[in-house]
Amino acid sequence: MAVLVNPTAGRGRRAGVLADVVGRLRAARLVPRVLAAPDRERAQQACREAVDRSPAALVAVGGDGTVHLAVQAVAGTEVPLGVVPIGTGNDFAGALGLPIDPEPAIKRLVAALTQGQRTIIDLGRATAPGAEPLWFGTVLSAGLDASINERANQMRWPKGPRRYDLSILAEIARLAPHDYKLVLDGETQELTAMIVAVGNTARYGGGLPVCPAADPADGMLDLTVIGPIGRATAVQMKSLMRKGKHIDHPAVTTRRVRTLEIHGEPRRTYADGERGLPLPVTVECVPNALQLLA
Repeated sequence: MAVLVNPTAGRGRRAGVLADVVGRLRAARLVPRVLAAPDRERAQQACREAVDRSPAALVAVGGDGTVHLAVQAVAGTEVPLGVVPIGTGNDFAGALGLPIDPEPAIKRLVAALTQGQRTIIDLGRATAPGAEPLWFGTVLSAGLDASINERANQMRWPKGPRRYDLSILAEIARLAPHDYKLVLDGETQELTAMIVAVGNTARYGGGLPVCPAADPADGMLDLTVIGPIGRATAVQMKSLMRKGKHIDHPAVTTRRVRTLEIHGEPRRTYADGERGLPLPVTVECVPNALQLLA
């Protein structure tokens, strides 16, 4: 089986986890092969080449960015994905009920491999003119939330989810809504919004359940739109979102869709906390697209 590792995930605090993963897999009479992945591009290529050889699994040891790379390779194939989270937010693992600490995650991974346990889930797929399709397992965001992710990814301090908190406050200080045209299962809406979030699962940004009812096995995507709000309300919204109560706010609308288009001024979306495709994008739910070792 193939193992993709990001030794800098979680700021390198758990660099010894790879040895634990490899050792436990070998003890279970499994044969791990660590992929050479010195940078993002070569990691992506290594994952695709590994999946072409039909390994028993592709195991991602890292944060949400590492999982995101692995998903691009295994989506729509028979190769299952295993996850050992050692990142900052670990939203993929957290949203799917996987252990977010390495030791129980490794134990569960080995059990799933040896017992043949797989959970099949949906994925989101985004497309844009002239770009390769981009798969995502958690949330695709456009607007303030994408700007927050961009800032958080550039920060070197503090460590952990606190980075997202500070990034939120910094972006709220220069709060500005954007105009969008959304096409929701063929129905066109024009609106002004702070946040447009499309969830295959509930959470992003280190545990914020922006799409609290999202179910990765229902064949649908959950859309959460937050309209124009002031700075004081934006700060309050963050607190409400942590409890999943933001959907009751009058500035918030939600909807379930199979496909949607997001049109707006050209800027990057974010998917699984990673830089995604620029607007405009078309997003669809692809049912049963991922086999997960769980």
